[in-house]
Parts: sequence; C-alpha cells; structure tokens
Amino acid sequence: MANLSSEFSLDGNFPPKVGTFWRVSLPEYTKEMKLQFGEQFSDEQIKDIYDSIKLPKRATAGSAGYDFYAPFYFFVPSWGDITIPTGIKVQIQTGWFLSFYPRSGSGMKHYLRLANSIGVVDSDFYDNPSNEGHIMVKVRKESGPRDTNTPTRDVEFKAGDAFCQAIFIPFGITTDDDADGVRVGGIGSTG
Repeated sequence: MANLSSEFSLDGNFPPKVGTFWRVSLPEYTKEMKLQFGEQFSDEQIKDIYDSIKLPKRATAGSAGYDFYAPFYFFVPSWGDITIPTGIKVQIQTGWFLSFYPRSGSGMKHYLRLANSIGVVDSDFYDNPSNEGHIMVKVRKESGPRDTNTPTRDVEFKAGDAFCQAIFIPFGITTDDDADGVRVGGIGSTG
C-alpha cells in the first residue's frame, strides 16, 4: 500500500500541529470543583486531584482522538449524568476547533454519550476571562430501568481512566462573514 500522507499534505507536515493542551490554574479548578460538587471534596483533595491531572494524549500514532482522562473516580448511574471539570484548556490555531465525542467502547458497551451530543471548543475559548477556557465534559448514561433490554449497571471510571476523546477539526467561513465579537465567557456565552 502506498504512503498517502505526503500526497495529501498541504505544507509537507501531516498531520498538522494545531494545538497545545495546558492545565488551568489551581484557583480555577478549585472554583469549578466546588460549583459542581459542593463540599464533597476538601481543598486538600482538590489540590491532590489537580496535581495528578493528565494532559490528553493519543493512544497510537494513527489515532485521531486525544483521550481525556478522569481526574478522579466517578460513576454515572443509568439515566443519570455528571459534569466533569477536566482541569484542561487548549490553545488552538485560528481556523480549527476541538470536537468532543464519547470513546467508542463507552458508547457501544455502556450507552454513554456526551450530554450535548458533540462538544465544540473554539479557538477563542482559550484563556477567556470567565473561566480560563476550562473544558467541562458532561456525560450521560442512557440505559437502565426504562429500557429492559440493556444492562442496568452504573458505569464507573477510576482516576486516570480515559472517558471521552477529542479531535482537532478545521472549519471554513462564508465569503461575506463579518463576525467580530469577542468571547468573554464559557458554555453558551456567545448567545
């Protein structure tokens, strides 16, 4: 089989390198953990969780998706959901976005999906003044007592388990595009 990568490369660098993952600050992470979980975690526990956050990685050289890892143990009950503060932000080149999906095994085996179907992180989300561009992922399990043909087990993730994946994707704009707004917030901030 011929090596096709050089035939499809625009600049000789394929795939292109278009983003960098970073951790948000500890104060930002603490704020979101308290908003999501109240006093379930102490400040010391949050600091320990923060210190162990793994940056997203691809599993193989041919993987498109960057695995996002559970920063702490959590479970999702049947027909339940949970919002996970990942502790991650991403700097992305203009003309690209980061798109989130469930990992194929989680979706196929456990009926786990993202609450917003497909998550989109735009390049101007990075370091916005509202939340530093902190990526939050809400997952939902869609099987259980209402559906007697599927397992009713909760799905659990240990700290460090991959629980979703994200892919860098290019996008285009119209020839008469005149968007000039400036992002200042997180989810839903553009109206």
